[in-house]
Amino acid sequence: MNRKHGEKKKEQKNIARHRIHYLFCVAEKCALEGKLNLSDRYVALARKISMKYLVPIPTEYIRRFCKHCYCYLLPPLTCRVRVHRANIITYCIQCKKYSRIPLHNHTSSSRKLWINNQVFLGDQKT
Repeated sequence: MNRKHGEKKKEQKNIARHRIHYLFCVAEKCALEGKLNLSDRYVALARKISMKYLVPIPTEYIRRFCKHCYCYLLPPLTCRVRVHRANIITYCIQCKKYSRIPLHNHTSSSRKLWINNQVFLGDQKT
């Protein structure tokens, strides 16, 4: 009985992931058409689904909505994006708050090893 329940939970989480993806795609279309209230509603629905089924929202989608007022961020219409020193600064026009995303110049050690291996293998092939 537990196994079936576990399978059902996995299926629910998978459906939730697909639904979150779909809602963000539709939110983008609505924002491009100028229906900002509708796109904000889709973001709210995606957040609710994420919280209900304990599915994390992918980073690419997290950066598309404001962490303060949860409105959909579309750079020319609802936000301003600037690069300042080592940060990407997003200014939400609706709530007038900033969010900063650091630009990392350093890479992790595993990434450095991978890059070095690719360069080394590339040198051998030529």
